[in-house]
Amino acid sequence: MRYYLKTYGCQMNVSDSERITSVLESLNFKEVPEKKKADLVIINVCSVRQSAIDRVYGLIRNLVKLNKKIILTGCILPIDKKKLKDKVDLIFEIKDLPKLPDKLTKIFRLNCFSGISFSKFYLTITPKHQSFSYAYVPISTGCDKFCSYCVVPYTRGKENYRPAKEIISEVKKLIKRGYKEIILLGQNVNSYYSFIKTKKINFPKLLKILNDVPGNFYLQFLTSHPKDVFNELVETMAKCDKIRKSLHLPIQSGDNEILKKMNRGYTKERYKELVGKIRKKIPNISISTDIIVGFPGETKKQFENTVKLCKEIKFDKAYIAQYSPRFGTVASRLKDNVSPKEKKQRWKILDDLINKK
Repeated sequence: MRYYLKTYGCQMNVSDSERITSVLESLNFKEVPEKKKADLVIINVCSVRQSAIDRVYGLIRNLVKLNKKIILTGCILPIDKKKLKDKVDLIFEIKDLPKLPDKLTKIFRLNCFSGISFSKFYLTITPKHQSFSYAYVPISTGCDKFCSYCVVPYTRGKENYRPAKEIISEVKKLIKRGYKEIILLGQNVNSYYSFIKTKKINFPKLLKILNDVPGNFYLQFLTSHPKDVFNELVETMAKCDKIRKSLHLPIQSGDNEILKKMNRGYTKERYKELVGKIRKKIPNISISTDIIVGFPGETKKQFENTVKLCKEIKFDKAYIAQYSPRFGTVASRLKDNVSPKEKKQRWKILDDLINKK
């Protein structure tokens, strides 16, 4: 059997696809570079932006014409599941990856996949990494923050943390295999906690433990929520020599009223104070961010507040998105009253300011 795997979205989806690949290849599926040559096409979906889900709909239309078996997983909103249910052979939640062999048995009407089982928690499945130099290591999945524009809590559910011992063991194995870069992943890594016996291991403590693993390697992590970045994490980053001196810290907007509408849980003053503390402790740190332009009700003055904040902070890089409503989120109930033309202009102003330096 031959398969083609298409991945949309963030690093977490890429990491999930590495586990999907591992499961398929353990079942003797062979990956092919073109969907036309595949017996099975798996699409790892991202619903964060409407443009991404639009591409998925287009891909499915083409695959139906090619008479391919189609499976969807990843971040899929209930409304999209309902619309796509009759157009594909299977839609499954990524947490149900261990059950994929039984699902494939029904799709292909073969018994060769039945009876094969994997660990119940899908993150414990050993991935097939795409790179030989860096590796993604998820430490959690899901999110409890419920930002008003974001679908992640509705597609991935509540936060679920991997046991610290399991993460440490995986990192040690990767170092022994020669990996030079370990990238810890979570929708909000700062909220991580686990226990080793009776000792609570929060995210800074996990970083300290991993920093002390023998070997020549570096640590990175994605993504941090400004509301949950405390002094302990900053101190840990400053002291640990294997942690890269870079931090992705999404601001989303430089206007307090918009931040409140977004349900971000901090003000621009709190964000500036936090960045000041970080740069004082780690003078050479690189800080990148996420920004949304054209959020419902964002006036020109409020956008100018974002521009002003970006000039003050001097981000090293910014991932800038033009707001698009996502069904089911709180923000989708608000009037999307910033024109596409205005959103594009605001995007260009920030991109020129930050990324074209």
